[in-house]
Amino acid sequence: MTIRVLLADDQTLVRAAFAVLVESARDMEVVGQAGTGREAVALAASARADVVVMDIRMPDLDGIAATRLIAADEDLAGVRVLVLTTYDTDEHIMAALRAGASGFLVKDTHPAVLLDGIRTVAAGESLLSPGPTARLIARALRAPEAPSTGGPEGLSGREREVLALVARGLNNTEVAEALGLSPLTAKTHVSRIMGKLGARDRAQLVIVGYESGLVVPGGG
Repeated sequence: MTIRVLLADDQTLVRAAFAVLVESARDMEVVGQAGTGREAVALAASARADVVVMDIRMPDLDGIAATRLIAADEDLAGVRVLVLTTYDTDEHIMAALRAGASGFLVKDTHPAVLLDGIRTVAAGESLLSPGPTARLIARALRAPEAPSTGGPEGLSGREREVLALVARGLNNTEVAEALGLSPLTAKTHVSRIMGKLGARDRAQLVIVGYESGLVVPGGG
């Protein structure tokens, strides 16, 4: 299966460099390039992209607002957004996750990491490393907003355990190992939790885990 990638960045040279990189991967193709957030939203629909690589700082409509519009469009339910940021824009990451982004990377990341990141979010996973995620969420919780998903009150004890591990950044295999489950069972639990909470993907489960207190920032 070829992953259809839309590149959204206001810098033409950056888009061109990313396009060369993406096209070098046998399992990907660039289906569009956008210089503004509004163009990204329009192209996400017309180009039927699987993954939008979205810069945060763009004219007309920033990447967070564009991500929110894409995530809210039922016709674009299969589109995943991978946000790109720089070290000095960490404060925007939680806003991007709340808006519906499936993960984030810094712009100076290794090319192979970017390609793997695209594959990860295309597969429905979230791209969240535990350390930076905990730090960013801890910062966001100092000025919390209303959660965009339901709380964990309706989850079983096992599902709450799974949610806590997912919120720490563990994948299905790691969750299975931690709880003595099979990977398939762990995956089933995650799918059920997402359904109960109305979460778009695992990135939103991370938010619920921290906002509900199941995971304490900096608590390991």
